[in-house]
Amino acid sequence: MQRFFGVIWPCLVLLGPLALAQNPATIDELTRQRFGGGLLSIERVLERNSSFTRYLVRYPSDGLQMYGFMNVPNQEGRFPVVVVIHGYVNPATYQTLTYTTRYADALARAGFVTLHPNLRGHGLSQGRPEQSPWRLQYAKEILDLVAIIRAQAGSGPLTKARPSIGLMGHSMGGGIAQRVAVVDPSIRALLLYGTMHGNDLKNAQQICNVFTNGLRGCQEARNPPPNLAQVSPINYYGRLRARVQVHHGTQDPQTPYAWAQEICAALRKNRVEHECFSYPGAGHTFRGQDYSRLIQRAVAFFRSALN
Repeated sequence: MQRFFGVIWPCLVLLGPLALAQNPATIDELTRQRFGGGLLSIERVLERNSSFTRYLVRYPSDGLQMYGFMNVPNQEGRFPVVVVIHGYVNPATYQTLTYTTRYADALARAGFVTLHPNLRGHGLSQGRPEQSPWRLQYAKEILDLVAIIRAQAGSGPLTKARPSIGLMGHSMGGGIAQRVAVVDPSIRALLLYGTMHGNDLKNAQQICNVFTNGLRGCQEARNPPPNLAQVSPINYYGRLRARVQVHHGTQDPQTPYAWAQEICAALRKNRVEHECFSYPGAGHTFRGQDYSRLIQRAVAFFRSALN
């Protein structure tokens, strides 16, 4: 396994080419908004095991009821929080315990409260799935959740949580996490795994040309470059207060390995404390030894950044 490393101290409707300048999708506009309000509540216990208890939880965002699960370590004490953000799954077949459950479970066993939200239109969460490549509404849901966790930590359902919060995002979830982290300076750790790019022009082009065969993303990709720059987290990495860790397979067919290299170069340029790991031969979702190394590194990273 190779390691490329740097330590110096991311809802629109479909937009026409000129519409973006007046749209509240820009990073600056998001930064001016207030998030949170309402409470996270437990609906029921989903599972108890020797390491943690899994709950179905609910929280409000944008007038909708959002659902997901929360893993709480069984041992005594209070623990930092990691929000795990899933990648694209067909909303028609999505279930609460989706493929990213194993990452949330591994972190809970290691001593973190893990929150795994179901994005709007997925599982029990209300609303319609977002079609825009900017994933603005999804990011706002996570910003609401983070604000609720921060306000509610130490009480009620979050009695065991400390207001020390990190994000882990896979694929689409990594793109959402980048946007959240450049908007909310309270995020202390950002782990990107097989992530979408921080440059939303590249994301729109990939969605148009590769993911949907011209059905989505093409119109957004035709926005003028200055407008696209205002929505792209990569242009705001200088605002990050989080430490960052990037994991990417060199044979990823969905989000090219070159994207991770470009993200890491931008982090280095902006003097963001970061680590970047490459996984030779690995694809979009890690298996076997690559998965084990990812989890080992993720646990060490979050322990260092959040404690």
